Amino acid sequence: MLLAALCCLLWSFRTSAGHFPRACASSKSLMEKECCPAWTGDSSPCGQLSGRGACQDITLSKAPLGPQYPFTGMDDREAWPSVFYNRTCQCFGNFMGFNCGNCKFGFWGPNCTEKRLLVRRNIFDLSVPEKNKFLAYLTLAKHTTSPDYVIPIGTYGQMNNGSTPMFNDINVYDLFVWMHYYVSRDTLLGGSEIWKDIDFAHEAPGFLPWHRLFLLLWEQEIQKLTGDENFTIPYWDWRDAKSCDICTDEYMGGRNPANPNLLSPASFFSSWQIICTRLEEYNSHQALCDGTPEGPLLRNPGNHDKARTPRLPSSADVEFCLSLTQYESDSMDKAANFSFRNTLEGFASPLTGIADASQSSMHNALHIYMNGTMSQVQGSANDPIFLLHHAFVDSIFEQWLRRHHPLQEVYPEANAPIGHNRESYMVPFIPLYRNGDFFVSSRDLGYDYSNLQDSERDIFQDYIKPFLEQASRIWPWLIGAAVVGSVLTAVLGRLTSLLCHRRKRKQLREERQPLLMEKEDYHSLLYQTHV
Repeated sequence: MLLAALCCLLWSFRTSAGHFPRACASSKSLMEKECCPAWTGDSSPCGQLSGRGACQDITLSKAPLGPQYPFTGMDDREAWPSVFYNRTCQCFGNFMGFNCGNCKFGFWGPNCTEKRLLVRRNIFDLSVPEKNKFLAYLTLAKHTTSPDYVIPIGTYGQMNNGSTPMFNDINVYDLFVWMHYYVSRDTLLGGSEIWKDIDFAHEAPGFLPWHRLFLLLWEQEIQKLTGDENFTIPYWDWRDAKSCDICTDEYMGGRNPANPNLLSPASFFSSWQIICTRLEEYNSHQALCDGTPEGPLLRNPGNHDKARTPRLPSSADVEFCLSLTQYESDSMDKAANFSFRNTLEGFASPLTGIADASQSSMHNALHIYMNGTMSQVQGSANDPIFLLHHAFVDSIFEQWLRRHHPLQEVYPEANAPIGHNRESYMVPFIPLYRNGDFFVSSRDLGYDYSNLQDSERDIFQDYIKPFLEQASRIWPWLIGAAVVGSVLTAVLGRLTSLLCHRRKRKQLREERQPLLMEKEDYHSLLYQTHV
């Protein structure tokens, strides 16, 4: 009843989300390849009259790519977003958004001048009202159509190069599900041919920055949808878990007693319909997911392939990941060894750091463990556990950044798989964001994690506080030593000054006496001079 009441209360709010702006889905925008909508505040493109931004040509990275994708001009996602648009809003200062109508992450207020830091918390630390509010927000997002964004249901070629737009409406939650599908889908080569070895958000350096941006945008849209400016995504700390302790009706949905692959009827999520999971069907028709409901959410945690994923990650596994000093290495894909990214993603062993194609560990282990919708890459975001899981993965990424303090140059500039170079724009986001922009501390993006704040307090308690307490006990002795030292320095300085002064006076008396010369010597000197 409480969740239903919250949903009714929030229903009046509207939002903007997603990443093909409705204002840019016309044949005119597509054929002119320009996406520069007006900001409602002054009705000018990109809010230019108010100094928010301007419509400008897109500058694409020319850095070479890795060898994993051997084609050119076969996929709309290549050189994103140039197949669809080559002019977009470039926002100034702290402004952001497809029309520069939003604030950059970490800023707030009508002119985006107020800095703020929000904290993501463990879902088990939320009060019952806070937890129920989160569940209500999820339900609201699932039932609210995005007013500002649509999804393409055909390729640019199928749209006759923009002259015949093909877009569908979609709700706020499913919009993000569709984005996760679109960024990781196979390349359609024509006929019945596809290319599977491609992913613009996984198996390469961009995995962590891409999902960081994904969560930030999802969080931002919920804030707009609900009017709750302080909303943050909770995380699920799965270290050392023996089972899925959030898989209860109180939290993310328990098991259906009549069918272990379904959710309990008592869970709000049992009525959810999933999208973008029928990959073979899309590929056989050379089609894109169009957002059509495809059945209930599936989940059967623990009844997975235990040969591939024997257990959930441990605290020791996480600590090993954090000890790896290289963010990326070797081929910069799922075969990379001793790579923090590849080990955390789950393609390398958390015991050795060596890539192992037969095992799925760390991040991947949670997906496999859920044994359902979340276990398929393209459709995994259908399960709301996805958000809690990736928030914790992001917290590990943040902990690594704080431990090793890498420069942005540590993120690969070139030769990464397609879409993963530092200056590459991330698919399928409009406005545009580069991978390297999110290889920074979360604090620079306006958020933190409660477990990392606690960790910093532990460091203070364990190391800094004892040092200060010890210093306070010897403080009187330090002051006394300083006073004695000051007195001795002053005395020695005074004695030195007096000695120098007396010596100087003696030298002055000698300098003031006339030069005495015998007359003969004087003439002799003159002689020598004339010679």
